[in-house]
Amino acid sequence: MRTDFERCYVTAHGGVAVLTLNHPESLNAASVSMVGGMAKALTHVDKGDFRALVITGEGRGFCSGANLAEAAGSERSSEANAGDALETAYHPMLRRLRDFRLPIVTAVNGAAAGIGMSIALMGDIIVAARSAYFLQAFARVGLVPDGGSTWMLPRLIGLARARELSLLAEKLPAEQALDWGLINRVFDDASMLDEAMKLAKRLADGPASLAFVRRLYWDSPHNTFESQIDLERMAQQRAGRTEDFREGVMAFLQKRPSQFKGK
Repeated sequence: MRTDFERCYVTAHGGVAVLTLNHPESLNAASVSMVGGMAKALTHVDKGDFRALVITGEGRGFCSGANLAEAAGSERSSEANAGDALETAYHPMLRRLRDFRLPIVTAVNGAAAGIGMSIALMGDIIVAARSAYFLQAFARVGLVPDGGSTWMLPRLIGLARARELSLLAEKLPAEQALDWGLINRVFDDASMLDEAMKLAKRLADGPASLAFVRRLYWDSPHNTFESQIDLERMAQQRAGRTEDFREGVMAFLQKRPSQFKGK
């Protein structure tokens, strides 16, 4: 079943929801209207019975970055628009993805450039088609990296490589992104989405504690060792009160596969 939103849509595949960016004529450039559609789509997914989320792009690209044509046509000055749109549209969406309750798989087909690269990196598991590439395109148009790039990239691939990507604005092919540790897996173009769905299905069949796991890893870069192990203790207390923990223990004792319900 498909539910349409502005420049994106959601399809249901059992416990997996697929959010597809849908403006292929611009390689799914992230306009303010698309971001608004994504916010509504995430609310739709959050209210459903889904247990994992896949984000991908329609057609030949994942997301080619912010929609520069839309920004240029704004009645406001480009200087004001470039910064203001971040705080009013893009940042709330990125925070929403960071705090989302479901594990996220991003399935990158084609270009993931600019803010599109940031959206791709919000996945807990990031997979890419062999022909896909990542691009910090900002220097090409006289802007600075945004969408959390200067926070995420040094932590994922180190400061030297992060600076190189942003200053030179060169394409990073999927295979090299895998070698650098930026993404998790690369698949042939024809099978990439199917493989992403398999991973998402595994997550959807997993326990409720996966939501706590993703939160712990998002929090960890901010914290000292002591504060992080304290967060682990609190998360473990919550996990230990779930039905899935009781099921996991019983399955272990009975030597059978666990049947988790996400509760």
